Amino acid sequence: MSKIFITRKIPDVGINLLKEKGYEVDVSEKEGVLTKDELIAALKNKPYDAVLPLLTDTIDADVFDAAPNAKVFASYSVGYNHIDIEEAKKRGIIITNTPGVLTDTVAEHTFALLMAISKRIVEADSFTRAGKYEGWAPELFLGTDLKGKVLGILGAGRIGSRVAHHAREGFGMSVFYYDVKRNEKLESDVGAKYFDSPEDLLKEADFVSVHVPLLDSTKHLIDKERLGIMKKSAYLINTSRGPVIDEAALVEALKNKIIKGAALDVFENEPNLSDGLADLPNVIITPHIASATEETRSKMSQMAAENIIAVLDGNEPPNKV
Repeated sequence: MSKIFITRKIPDVGINLLKEKGYEVDVSEKEGVLTKDELIAALKNKPYDAVLPLLTDTIDADVFDAAPNAKVFASYSVGYNHIDIEEAKKRGIIITNTPGVLTDTVAEHTFALLMAISKRIVEADSFTRAGKYEGWAPELFLGTDLKGKVLGILGAGRIGSRVAHHAREGFGMSVFYYDVKRNEKLESDVGAKYFDSPEDLLKEADFVSVHVPLLDSTKHLIDKERLGIMKKSAYLINTSRGPVIDEAALVEALKNKIIKGAALDVFENEPNLSDGLADLPNVIITPHIASATEETRSKMSQMAAENIIAVLDGNEPPNKV
């Protein structure tokens, strides 16, 4: 009987698929994230044939050593920067992920953040709950219109392209984008304008939405210098990976009104926030929930399980990295 270890409770659909195959499935009973030592200790309990980790788990040589029988690490995530892919290749371990399923969900959350920060929804909600509302006033919580404004997309992949669609088709915004690879379909679909450098785009955009993977080349893509060339009226939205933004530099830019506001779903040192970030009125922060819908998280569970089943059946998994 094949043995599977899941590093954290996930929606039942995937767990049930694995059990229906007759596998022995162990799910970590810890409510929070396993430390690396805890993960290694858990994996040494049994000769596991597959491991289903989350993006909060660091999967490196030490972890692979603890599960020498594991043929596949099927990550419950789209990103896989938490896994040492080169080490997995050396050992012949298959790595899979759950791509595509998040696209619409993350794009919707991105736009929810964009609208909330531009319309000052969170500020106004807190103000009203605190009993400070004394009646309509002509300059109370003045926000920013979207129609006619420029949305700058950094990273024009699946999610970035979907956000661009919402901006253009739903709100009449112009779309500018930067990517290492030109996306001619995006240009055709929404009339997006391509920029070959982040700097040129940042100078022009009223809203900047970040959708790049975390690579050595994208860490601190948004730093002090690039924040400094953005419009003072601009807003920054990030639903990609936290380290793409130099968070300390962002805090200073928001304090000093270098840019008008920011909305973040991811953070540089999760779950910790940079000093002062949570105290700022011109930032909205959500706890890495851009993909958190019942439909999407259940589909991710199913996909991860299907990847494991394919490998253990001797087949090519649907979503091999």
